[in-house]
Amino acid sequence: MTKEQDTQGLTAAYDLDGPDASRKLYREWADTYDETFAQSLGYAYPQRIAELFDDRADSGDTPVLDVGCGTGLVGAALRTGPVDGLDISPEMLRVAADKGDYRNLVEGDLTLTLPFGDGVFGGFVSAGTFTHGHVGPDALDELTRIARSGALFVLGVNDQVYRELNFAQKLDGLVAAAVISEVEEVEGAIYQEGAEHDHADDRFRALVFRRC
Repeated sequence: MTKEQDTQGLTAAYDLDGPDASRKLYREWADTYDETFAQSLGYAYPQRIAELFDDRADSGDTPVLDVGCGTGLVGAALRTGPVDGLDISPEMLRVAADKGDYRNLVEGDLTLTLPFGDGVFGGFVSAGTFTHGHVGPDALDELTRIARSGALFVLGVNDQVYRELNFAQKLDGLVAAAVISEVEEVEGAIYQEGAEHDHADDRFRALVFRRC
């Protein structure tokens, strides 16, 4: 398979428009996602987010919720646990379940009310969910609702999407309202060094903060 063919799924993902389109794409992509995207294109984002979380986490930052867990690439790299996974695609969740890294896997839509009670999670990670055609900053309201006081967040946001959807304004509002702590931003490369495809230079901005 050529790199051009490998990137067709990524291009389709960036062009998504709404939850129904996401369900359709990932239903069709789930069984080959790890091979034709993550491995073939040098997708290093999940490991880098997991490392950032593990480096900052303490014993109280559990259970962890992997937000938009997909096939479970973050969960496989994360040392801190137990970890639960949330995703809009039941097919992607099935692939993640087969890997055995998650305590629970839950289907949910980040644009709606999530199927969790208030304050139930002590940590949050995310790689590849806050990106083109997927989820914007308003999802932070639900995530902070289900976070207990002191919960650690390490949420990766595509750098271009961060700027275009004005994540900074949302974060500033949450800080001003004493919902979250001041935010540390850590920039990094989404793909491995030496990757050769149209999106090889894409970058993420990890938002690191705690629930007040």
